[in-house]
Amino acid sequence: MRYCEIIPLKNGKPCELRNAEGTDAAAFLDYFIQAHSETDYLTTYPDETEHDLEKVAARLQAGADSASDIEILAFIDGRLAGSAGIGRLRDRDKLRHRAEFGISVLKEFWGLGIGNALTRACIDCAKRAGFLQLELEAVSENAHALNLYSKYGFVEYGRNPRGFRNRAGAWQELVLMRLEL
Repeated sequence: MRYCEIIPLKNGKPCELRNAEGTDAAAFLDYFIQAHSETDYLTTYPDETEHDLEKVAARLQAGADSASDIEILAFIDGRLAGSAGIGRLRDRDKLRHRAEFGISVLKEFWGLGIGNALTRACIDCAKRAGFLQLELEAVSENAHALNLYSKYGFVEYGRNPRGFRNRAGAWQELVLMRLEL
């Protein structure tokens, strides 16, 4: 799926939102490692990603070529500052109406409106792809994320008190949310 838009941020700088492509693999990998080392609210640790640039490039290009899935990157002054994506839950008749949503923004760019822009873009892409429901899981202590999702109409439909177990052995409760499109 293709997406491209330039939006103004709260600080007045332009931010380019566009779909990821295979040529973004190196920048995306660096971004992923940094973003996942800055917060304990994301699904994985920085060392749990695929470090093979060819595989990352192939995955990103597959999203660019997909009719339903997409990874949208946010660039400020040519630097990758945020990323969000949607992906079909499963390619089965009973599940084809559902997509998962995920997002992250580098800490130094928090509060500029990138999360809002990426969320809106992914909702737009999900509608274009024909999905009827967008789903996510968020750590219950992540009030900023929960407020963002609620602002766009996501509603809580459950909680998993043992959703994440961090490496120190502590549990993190996950809030399950969905948006009917």
